Amino acid sequence: MKPSLSTLDGKSAVDLLISSADITLLLDKSGRILDAASGKEFSGALDVRTWVGKSWQDTVTSESQDKIAGLLKSPGSKGSRPRQVNHPVRGGTDVPIVYRTERAAASASAPIIAIGKDLGPVSLLHQRLTDAQQALEVEYARLRQADTRYRLLFQAISEAVVVVDADDSSILDINPAAIRLLGNQERRLAGQPLSEAFSPSAGRAVRQMLDAVRATGKAELLELASRNGSRSKRLTVSATLFRQESASHILLRLGASGEEGGDTDARTQQATLQNLLERFPEAFVVTDPEGRVLAANDRFIDAAQLGTPEQARGQMLSRWLGRSAVDLRVILSNLQQHGSVRGFQTTLTGQLENELDVEVSAVAAFDRNPPSAGFVIRELRPRPVVRRNEQPVPVSPSVERLTALIGRVPLKELVRESTDMIERLCIEAALELTGDNRASAAEMLGLSRQSLYLKLHRHGLGDLGSEA
Repeated sequence: MKPSLSTLDGKSAVDLLISSADITLLLDKSGRILDAASGKEFSGALDVRTWVGKSWQDTVTSESQDKIAGLLKSPGSKGSRPRQVNHPVRGGTDVPIVYRTERAAASASAPIIAIGKDLGPVSLLHQRLTDAQQALEVEYARLRQADTRYRLLFQAISEAVVVVDADDSSILDINPAAIRLLGNQERRLAGQPLSEAFSPSAGRAVRQMLDAVRATGKAELLELASRNGSRSKRLTVSATLFRQESASHILLRLGASGEEGGDTDARTQQATLQNLLERFPEAFVVTDPEGRVLAANDRFIDAAQLGTPEQARGQMLSRWLGRSAVDLRVILSNLQQHGSVRGFQTTLTGQLENELDVEVSAVAAFDRNPPSAGFVIRELRPRPVVRRNEQPVPVSPSVERLTALIGRVPLKELVRESTDMIERLCIEAALELTGDNRASAAEMLGLSRQSLYLKLHRHGLGDLGSEA
């Protein structure tokens, strides 16, 4: 005999029905639940076994009761269709179930079978999709607002700015100030090669500048002739490389060269000064009032054993300068009080732990906008050895005093006397460096404040007053 579903026995058919549905109900014609079962895959918060003996309408929310009546009215007929109803859960969210009904037999008095499918996972997916769509809408609106602000600023600023593609040297964007400066209002420069904006004689210099920017990230200030209708106009051009969305671009800043009479443009002077500081033979660093690095020249980058200036920018200068963070605080404190510091001796430690003895001179410009401080860091060279035929180094009175005690007092007392003298000299030096700030001096010497006060009292240094 050919196999078919009609050959399944009653138990097998019931097991198959229960396993394929999330909820299976057996009802009488009035809608009272005679039996209930849930599938193995159903993980809802409903305990269907407690529904046995109840009316089916009592297990759903009020707005779903009319749907239950429709399911009971004509089960299994051609006009019947599945209906979604909601089962309430105490202290939780209603569980949506879609039901269809069938007669257990052809007789009108036969029980009714209700087969339910849980819509909870589908609703959860819909909710996640809606949340993701709303998040995308918010991000898109934020991106559109940021782009609008960028456009307004780019078009409104008085500084002439051009954005160039680093690969093919074409102009990606140009603001009205740059168009006016180049004298090409009647031509559309965006999308054109950068050389089209300058005179033919300046084309080679432009290409060399772009090559230098691609190689080093920046280029020296150039003075070029623009193509301004029938006449040429002298312009100053500075370039910087930046990356956006995994693509390299070059930012050009343009300025008019000096007018007749010999007055040099302020931007040219600033660029020249910056170029001189970058070539300065000593390390030069600019920080904010807290000691955070704003700019540094190549000599400092080499001494700190860094790869690029960007690695230093935004970092605290005390990361490299000073035996501890106290040194930088002492320098900044003196800058706040006196405006400058000269000949402060400390150390400079590179990324590879290479330590140099250095001397720091600094000046403050905290009244400018933005406030800043400039540091010149000079490496201290080892002192030359004095040869016999050279003039001997003068001996300090303290050393002469110790030398005079040799042979008069035991070695133990001589060592104790030397230790006290060195300790006194170190305390005096720390107080002088910190401007008599005893808390900073104690931290610099690695002492507690109480220990420093005891040593001050023992050596008779300073007026302790109420601090003791």
